[in-house]
Amino acid sequence: MLHKVLDFFLHLDTHLGAMIDHYGVWIYAILFLIIFVETGLVIMPFLPGDSLLFAAGLFAAQDNVLNIWILLILLLIAAILGDTVNYFIGKYAGNKVLGWKYRGKQLVNPKYMEKTHHFFEKHGAKTIVLARFVPIVRTFAPFVAGLGEMHYGKFVSYNVIGGAVWVILLTLAGYWFGNNDIIRNNFEKVILGIILVSILPIIIEFVKAKWKKKSA
Repeated sequence: MLHKVLDFFLHLDTHLGAMIDHYGVWIYAILFLIIFVETGLVIMPFLPGDSLLFAAGLFAAQDNVLNIWILLILLLIAAILGDTVNYFIGKYAGNKVLGWKYRGKQLVNPKYMEKTHHFFEKHGAKTIVLARFVPIVRTFAPFVAGLGEMHYGKFVSYNVIGGAVWVILLTLAGYWFGNNDIIRNNFEKVILGIILVSILPIIIEFVKAKWKKKSA
């Protein structure tokens, strides 16, 4: 299972290309759903986000396989709507969701919740924007915001700003570099780089926590 997930992430260009060939115009709906679910359902934090936006932009640059404007609009709506749904799930059913189990294990990993709480403690409401660029935390941040009853007006403003910056920046990055032979021929390394940069804040926080424990 892990091998399949890694293969999908690292060869996202190949898989996305095959999906475009197979599903045609319906690929827009599929991309919409992936981004919506990854940001909107707290139990699905493992879906591709950053790398998918970049790959979609890359395909949009190649002979107009995908329309960049349609992509930007649909994915922006998906990102904002996903966080909104996640916020209300946290607000009205958060404690119930935290108790969900599958085969004796909690569906919502307590460690991920703890990391997200630390993120909020450090960055406050800005977490809704910053978390867009941090895998896993991106999925948990709106849920925790709802659970903690963050004022909805404040949440909406940060949600829109964060969603817009995230989608536009990464999709256009793929679009701008889409016809660069170096990028296209080293797509796997580019995706690894995106993933590494995305999880760097988590790594830094982990190292800091370990260092504090040793110093104490």
